[in-house]
Amino acid sequence: MIGFLVAGLIIGLLARLLLPGRQKIGLLWTLALGVLGSVVGGVIANLLRSGDIFELNVIGFVVAVITAVALLSVAERSGLASGHDHKRIGRR
Repeated sequence: MIGFLVAGLIIGLLARLLLPGRQKIGLLWTLALGVLGSVVGGVIANLLRSGDIFELNVIGFVVAVITAVALLSVAERSGLASGHDHKRIGRR
């Protein structure tokens, strides 16, 4: 389980490095995107019969990074990763 979280964090960090511009998300969002990406990558690698869902392999890793980049891009466009100060909402 710890290895899965570490891999998710690495995948999330790689996704942030590959996406141009500065992302205003924290470490937890990075971890969440990386874990989601690694789950999708593991499922696709499993479907292609290149490895198990929890097994680290090249195809799963590449798909995981691509998925994490796509998820990060969607999160930025939808405003989830906008970095607004939630304490100031409602103040003028």
